[in-house]
Amino acid sequence: MSPLLSGALSFGVSCHALAMLLTLRRLLQGPTAQDRVLALDYLYVNGMLATLVLGMRYQSTVYFEVALLIAALGFVGSMAMVKFLLRGEVIE
Repeated sequence: MSPLLSGALSFGVSCHALAMLLTLRRLLQGPTAQDRVLALDYLYVNGMLATLVLGMRYQSTVYFEVALLIAALGFVGSMAMVKFLLRGEVIE
């Protein structure tokens, strides 16, 4: 791997980590429940993207499978949170 690509991938991971920290702050102190759900969505998307960048950096396909799992579980979790906020219950 070239030094330029390695540096760019390291920069990408650090940017995603910073975005995750700022999102975690919004998740903990969000003024409304909707802000917190949106922050949770953004947090799992950033986690998935950071995992993909790490997969490119270490040239391993396991990271891509983990990113797919993060995306699927994050989507299901987001739908459950939205349903709870709209109806007050998750399981009918």
